[in-house]
Amino acid sequence: MTSHKTTQTMKPATAAKKLGVYLQATPAEFQDGVVTRNELNALQADPPAWLQDLRRNGPHPRPVVASKLGVSIAGLARGGITDPLTTEQIDALKDEMPEWLRRERATQAEVRKEAARIKEKQAKEPEQGA
Repeated sequence: MTSHKTTQTMKPATAAKKLGVYLQATPAEFQDGVVTRNELNALQADPPAWLQDLRRNGPHPRPVVASKLGVSIAGLARGGITDPLTTEQIDALKDEMPEWLRRERATQAEVRKEAARIKEKQAKEPEQGA
């Protein structure tokens, strides 16, 4: 009995998410096909011009927008940002620094600080029990 190694494929939406790009901004042939694991690895290792351009200029999906602005995805929604943004739009928001962005960045900083405090506390607990 021989085992066949099937090629692992994924939907374009999954591949776009793994590549950190907005699916609707990708070329039609990318959106309409399936992507194999090898194709995804090749795109990550040696990105074509269209992928480099999307990563540099956008439009960017919400997780990337949130990361570039230093806020959570929920914070974006609270700020009224529901659509993908280009790098230029993100830079303009950073320059403008609206009140919601200031508030969400502060909230995110507190969340990170609390997560670091908990992680540090958990790291010390096993030492104390020994």
